[in-house]
Amino acid sequence: MNLQRLLASALIVLLLTFHALAQQPPRAPEPAEPTIKVEVSVVNVLCAVRDGKGRLVSNLEKSDFEVREDGKPQPILYFSRETKLPLTLGLLVDSSISQQRLIAEERRASAAFFEQMLGKQDAAFLISFDINVDLLQNVTGSVDFLRRGLEEIRVNSGGGAASATGPFPRVQTGGTHLYDAVYLAADEVLRKEVGRKALILITDGQDHGSKVTRAQAVEAAHKSDAILYTILFVDRGFYGYGGVGYTGESAVREMAVETGGRVFNARDDKELNAAFEQISSELRSQYSLGYSPSNPARDGAFRRIDVRVPGKGYRVQTRKGYYAPSGG
Repeated sequence: MNLQRLLASALIVLLLTFHALAQQPPRAPEPAEPTIKVEVSVVNVLCAVRDGKGRLVSNLEKSDFEVREDGKPQPILYFSRETKLPLTLGLLVDSSISQQRLIAEERRASAAFFEQMLGKQDAAFLISFDINVDLLQNVTGSVDFLRRGLEEIRVNSGGGAASATGPFPRVQTGGTHLYDAVYLAADEVLRKEVGRKALILITDGQDHGSKVTRAQAVEAAHKSDAILYTILFVDRGFYGYGGVGYTGESAVREMAVETGGRVFNARDDKELNAAFEQISSELRSQYSLGYSPSNPARDGAFRRIDVRVPGKGYRVQTRKGYYAPSGG
């Protein structure tokens, strides 16, 4: 009986305790620690460095470089040599009537370039442009697919043109839509990609009928972080005796300089191959510099970049600037 009384007493005590607890007002939750969000933007700058004789310099360290944005020094936070980082290439081939006698050489040289340049982690896409801009092969790591795309290049001077494929809209006005091709390649394809990016044009540099301007094409390249190279492969006979009607070089040269690329002149298939080899060497000898800009304004403005290697007499080849993000 004593044991039963003890158990009953213990049960009563527990019930009274639970009742008392139930009458107490609920405790207010502990205030959460304030969360501080800090958004740090990083500007990545790719560059190639050449010595006084024009030879690529590939053994520099972070301490060798200086970076300025709009004239103000910027501490370099990230540094690497780019030889092993993924690369996405866009090859843009002029298929207008002025290139008709050059297409075969362009196919052969381009196929050899893809074979030589693309590593296991790299990819490329192929565009032809004339009165239309046609995506012949979307981004792929397959050299075979790219080679098949090259075989699909056809000279088109107007009338009965096939519509563009992939993300590219049909362009129906006549001419050679070089600026449209650069704009669409940068904005519709490369902007979605990560890592290093480059566009290579094989063209005579003449633009006729593009819906966008040269400045808009360059802006799209900047916003996709793409370097623009141009190989000028010109059938000067098409432009009259001595090529007196040819005026295509200056515009593409400005585009290349603004984005950190170069222009190559090729008079035959040997020089075309040499141009591809120089582009390949340059892309394998790049440096990547990253900094957090001292100007935090998200105003969408264009900021000028100046990269130097002081005291060595070296020339740095890089893009002239970037567009700051916009919005809050």
